[in-house]
Amino acid sequence: METLLTTSLLIITVLIMTTVWGCGVMPPGQERTRNFTVSGFSLPVSMVYSGETTVRIEAPGIAPTKEAAKGSIERLVMQTVFDVLEQQGRSALLSDAIIATILGQLRVQINYDPLECQGATVSKGPETRITGNMMKVPHCIIIDGTVTATCPVENRQVMCMTIGMPMKTAAISTNYTMLSGTLTTTNIIMANWSREMWQNIVNRAIRMLTSGPFASNFFTASVTVS
Repeated sequence: METLLTTSLLIITVLIMTTVWGCGVMPPGQERTRNFTVSGFSLPVSMVYSGETTVRIEAPGIAPTKEAAKGSIERLVMQTVFDVLEQQGRSALLSDAIIATILGQLRVQINYDPLECQGATVSKGPETRITGNMMKVPHCIIIDGTVTATCPVENRQVMCMTIGMPMKTAAISTNYTMLSGTLTTTNIIMANWSREMWQNIVNRAIRMLTSGPFASNFFTASVTVS
């Protein structure tokens, strides 16, 4: 708790310094980048995609393309990081214009290869429906808006696609429950933030997700910043 308070005070202090130094930028080519990974989350349908119209009808929110799914994830993470920084800026009594300039000097990029669901068994409450291309994999098991398992290549039988048959399904690969990304800034103040300060920012951003519509998906997520 003491470490969190100290880090928050440091962040507020450097944001105040921004108003003194102005929104100065690093020289061209000298922006600073931090890498981060988020792991241990479960898959909301917005983080997967399907080109099958019937799948998207039965599982509203699923992305139509890989690019759309990746863009959705990138916007989600970027917005939560921005929300944390905006809160810190307001705590430091910075003007809206200064905050907007600071956020404009930060770029968030995500590296993630979303899961494709060519078919799906969708369970919503007491109702279960099998939809999409029955002959293609991966076939996703979706329960209450979360992809909980897949039907592997060797189990194309309808039994594999039936809710309640865990022996016939495969767990979601860790390739899909972990993402990496970069935080790149040209702001002269943020460029000199320590790893611990950025760790605090991203930690708070992920905690913010646990109080929103993806609360159950990111409740067990963990973050590492390097």
